[in-house]
Amino acid sequence: MSEDNKKDFGSGSIAAAQPSKLPTLAAMAATVAVLYFARDVFLPLAVAVLLTFALAPVVWKLRKLGLPRLVAVIASVTAAFLFLSIFSIIVAMQVGEVAQNIPTYQYNIVEKIRVLKEAGSENSVLDRLGRLVERIGTEINRPEPRTQASPEPQPKQTPLLVEIFSPERPIEMLRNIVDPLVGPLATTGLVIVVVVFMLLEREELRDRFIRLVGYGDLHRTTEALQDAGTRVGQYLLMQLVVNITYGIPLAAGLWLLGIPNAILWGMLAIVLRFVPYIGPVIAALLPLFLAFAAAPGWGVLLWTAALFVLLELLSNNVVEPWLYGSRTGLSPLAIIVAAIFWAWLWGPVGLVLSTPLTVCLVVLGRHVPKFEFLEILFGNEPVLDPKERLYQRLLAGDPDEATDNAEEILEEKYLVEFYGTVAIPALLLAERDRARGALTDVQMGQVAQSARTLVANLEEIASEEEEEEEEEEEEDANANGTGAGDQTDEYELPAGDGKSVLCIGGRGDLDDVAASMLAQVISIQGAEAASASHGDLKPGSIRALPLEGRNAVIVGFLNQDSAKHAKFIVRRLKRLAPTARVGIVFWQENAETGSSAKMELLEELQADFVAIAIVDAVCESLSDEEPRLLKAARVKIARRSPTRRIGKKTQEKAPA
Repeated sequence: MSEDNKKDFGSGSIAAAQPSKLPTLAAMAATVAVLYFARDVFLPLAVAVLLTFALAPVVWKLRKLGLPRLVAVIASVTAAFLFLSIFSIIVAMQVGEVAQNIPTYQYNIVEKIRVLKEAGSENSVLDRLGRLVERIGTEINRPEPRTQASPEPQPKQTPLLVEIFSPERPIEMLRNIVDPLVGPLATTGLVIVVVVFMLLEREELRDRFIRLVGYGDLHRTTEALQDAGTRVGQYLLMQLVVNITYGIPLAAGLWLLGIPNAILWGMLAIVLRFVPYIGPVIAALLPLFLAFAAAPGWGVLLWTAALFVLLELLSNNVVEPWLYGSRTGLSPLAIIVAAIFWAWLWGPVGLVLSTPLTVCLVVLGRHVPKFEFLEILFGNEPVLDPKERLYQRLLAGDPDEATDNAEEILEEKYLVEFYGTVAIPALLLAERDRARGALTDVQMGQVAQSARTLVANLEEIASEEEEEEEEEEEEDANANGTGAGDQTDEYELPAGDGKSVLCIGGRGDLDDVAASMLAQVISIQGAEAASASHGDLKPGSIRALPLEGRNAVIVGFLNQDSAKHAKFIVRRLKRLAPTARVGIVFWQENAETGSSAKMELLEELQADFVAIAIVDAVCESLSDEEPRLLKAARVKIARRSPTRRIGKKTQEKAPA
């Protein structure tokens, strides 16, 4: 087989190994088409499923009180649909009353528009728009010019309107009344029947679903069902409670302000607030328009707007955080996109059901690997680890956003914890990409420069932590009289007063950045810390390092295959700074190296200490232990026996 054929064969095998996403996309498109064209069937089923999720906790509580399953189900469904029926009847009556009263508001509307128009000058925008409309109307109504003579116009005859009345038969009248009601009543009846049977056969349906979908993984399927039921049921019930606590005070406030049909606007607010983001705005527009139209002055309109703002603030900042034990798990953008999609698919009902339906999709993506993209697209969980997010920002050359992310993390963590769990692991990711050739020199330089800027931006936070450390030491000294308090923090670090430490990068620019981070943390502990570049370790520059008076010198490596180079550097540094403790840091994300392996590495390098994490490095560098003596190199000298030459041959003398 030729080389070209081998390449073609290899590329074909790789392409065959990667599953195509076209079948998944085709299945999704077919599903959307079926949901759209068969919405008359799936919409009632979706409503029934969501109502089942909402009523299941109520049925469970009734059964705990001792009621039989059938009685509990019928009582719950009857109460729910009775409430919905009464709610719908009241809304319909209120809407009819508003429609009858609209002509009475015409005078107030015209009067307020006139006041607004007179408030401006003659050349106001309203005047200009009015004159523009008049000119356009005049131009449209102007008769076309006649190009040729036409006969004498005949007098125009006005047609006579004739209206024919025919007696309507009773059967036809009944049919005209019943026909518009058949569809909604049939749909409501279907939903009621489906909800009753789903609640009665809940366990049976669950078992059938598990057998059909996840029989091979009962644990995952059970967890998915519980997650979906908890999220959807809790969302619907808690949102209903939130909306009721919003709608009742709203209706009372509008009634006190004298807004007509205040009950209607409170009930509509309860329903419309199920629509995310857009619903509260729509619920506020109608009462505001009525306040503008019904009241002669402007005070009622302003008080109505203030009422909506106050209720929104209380609902969003007090009621919802208190009632919601957990969120729906959707990102804000996902809620908006879902509302647009379901509104296009199923109309206004789909708009109301958009959030719980999307919650079901996110739960599906969380527990079914094939649909994991749904959770990534719509979920609110971070899709990147903090270290990966930081590395991405450094790779993009955006140290400002990297600093913002770091400051968010530092609101809950100390700087040493951030460097140890986020920043240095991010540098390890960059080092691995460099080692496998995935990063160019330009990208490496950009990552290193962005990381240096990040460390410089966090210098102010390091200073604040240093001041806090000093204040805590003073408080502990005053409380205990010992000058040092009991450290109960997870990251216990010793005090570094009076000590001097030099941190040096091992072999690359990223090692230099890690050395700067380590020096910054050591300085927080009160020690005098400085950092140096890996270029200063070269034979021609190492003597220029500021080693005098140092208690410890630390060299850090992100590349784990640097033991030989580290051994050479340790020997050079120990000769130049015999009174300093020389240590090596092989940075690792997970401190899994055992004590025996560290001891072997310590003996091999002849260093005073070996660390793999930033906490170990800080503790060892600030230790009061004495430096180890450098062992002399063992040179084996072979003892030769005396010989004598006999001709061209060499013969050993016999021992005496």
